[in-house]
Amino acid sequence: MGSEGPPAPAVAVTVHVTGFKKFHGVSENPTETIVSNLKEYVKKKGLPKGLTLGSCSILETAGQGALASLYQTLQSAIGGKDSKSSTSGKIIWLHFGVNSGATRFAIEHQAVNEATFRCPDELGWKPQKVPIIPADGDISHARQTSLPVEEITKALAKMGYEVMTSDDAGRFVCNYVYYHSLRFAEQNGNKSLFVHVPLFLTIDEDTQMQFAASLLEVLASLN
Repeated sequence: MGSEGPPAPAVAVTVHVTGFKKFHGVSENPTETIVSNLKEYVKKKGLPKGLTLGSCSILETAGQGALASLYQTLQSAIGGKDSKSSTSGKIIWLHFGVNSGATRFAIEHQAVNEATFRCPDELGWKPQKVPIIPADGDISHARQTSLPVEEITKALAKMGYEVMTSDDAGRFVCNYVYYHSLRFAEQNGNKSLFVHVPLFLTIDEDTQMQFAASLLEVLASLN
């Protein structure tokens, strides 16, 4: 009769998480701290039922510089015990990036096939109106996550977080990585999600760690 709480997921979910190192204008990237401490944090809290926290990786804040470690992470997850087959469980890629001007968390709905960097990345690359994957067509082509962004955002807002949905992940390294991840996820039957967080000056570290753990709970409850 009661409808309290989400039902237990039908299949196990493994979430692999990435963050970024420091970059131009952001000497301390909150996502590096969040992702580096996430395993320890959720171990104390206890992981949601049916969820496994897989790899937690920190990427270079550079377009092409992030790709080697990104693809290593993506490949190792589907090439190891985790299979492409949905019967063995779902794989979700969860990417965190910082938006230094943001006042709340943003769940990104899509990435666009365009690299137009507002400043050089950490390896000095500053592309302008370049397609991220030329084979995908022109720079207006977008890829959407197959995860229910609105539902995820509402669940987190209900928990008391300042959170919004976004259709624009920028054109910098965050969008670049998200586009590659969405394409890989689509090709391999996985799912990918990008979340922008504010600086710790805007939302403190403890709240952001709680948010990351709550997001894992929400992802675990999705069927």
